[in-house]
Amino acid sequence: MNLPLRIGLIGAGMVSRHHLIAWAELADQAGVVAVADPSPENAERRASEFGIAQVHADAEAMLAATELDAVDIAAPRQFHAPLVRLAAQRRLPVLCQKPLAPDLQQAIELAAEVRDKTRLMVHENWRFRGYYRDAASWLRAGRIGEVKQARLTLLTSGVLPGPNGLRPALERQPFMRGEKRMLVAEVLIHHLDTLRMLLGPLQVTAAGLSRSFSDMAGEDGAVIQMKADNGAAVSVFASFAAHGYPPAQVDRLDILGDTGAIRLDGPLLTCAGAYREERYYDLAAEYQGAYNRTIAHFVRSLRENTPFETAPEDNLETLRLVEDCYRLSGWEAAR
Repeated sequence: MNLPLRIGLIGAGMVSRHHLIAWAELADQAGVVAVADPSPENAERRASEFGIAQVHADAEAMLAATELDAVDIAAPRQFHAPLVRLAAQRRLPVLCQKPLAPDLQQAIELAAEVRDKTRLMVHENWRFRGYYRDAASWLRAGRIGEVKQARLTLLTSGVLPGPNGLRPALERQPFMRGEKRMLVAEVLIHHLDTLRMLLGPLQVTAAGLSRSFSDMAGEDGAVIQMKADNGAAVSVFASFAAHGYPPAQVDRLDILGDTGAIRLDGPLLTCAGAYREERYYDLAAEYQGAYNRTIAHFVRSLRENTPFETAPEDNLETLRLVEDCYRLSGWEAAR
């Protein structure tokens, strides 16, 4: 793998642009040489924007026609499992957008099926945001002692009508309207994964899900209670229909230890107690930066033959939390 890796991108929708920016940052180590998407307009637009030589109508045609070293899957979730299988048949390493499969059982079966065929990493990039990496570093250094409590809050008015009558979150990602598993499976999956990265193994003890916009198939509100291995109480309080809040998603996190506390309030991360520090982040830069770091980690792990941080074995633990939220809330049984 001394030469730049030849990457095939599957999926040319909205999120693919962030993938391609990240790949462009690694031009001396890897490059996207082909893109496949059933929408000719999407595929041609991305190819033109990023100088990609080959465009294909589907992944199978791309894999048959192109010499590749790895595949990046940025297609919708319902296509993840068959696309991973397709690449694994050719022994190609795969970076697959989250979630690995639409539900936990399918993800377990997929991971077991391809384990001996190829290397697979789940593209779960929230944990790669700079403020969360720094918070993790502070925790590992013992800056706040033993964690006793943690609370993550995500409040946005994204599914409420704005001044123009449009619902910003659904304009940006129209598919959300029809997802039967929306807030937890599509959005909070990131936060549950990040909390696992920060605090270690977690167990969901209670969950309540709600919907305030009747035209949506899934939930737009969630209250989740969890417990860490050391007994620390961890909660998530989230809504996409919070009046008085901006439509943008902004994370707020408090981690309380016995000798200090870590607090994230949008762009500001602070450490209080015996150790004191304050760091400010450009949120737009961190959004793209998370893609950059995730893809750089994938390439580095391939080149050095080291483990993926978000290998299927790790990501399945996040999917178990997602599944437990729906099971304990009784959300789907009540629909």
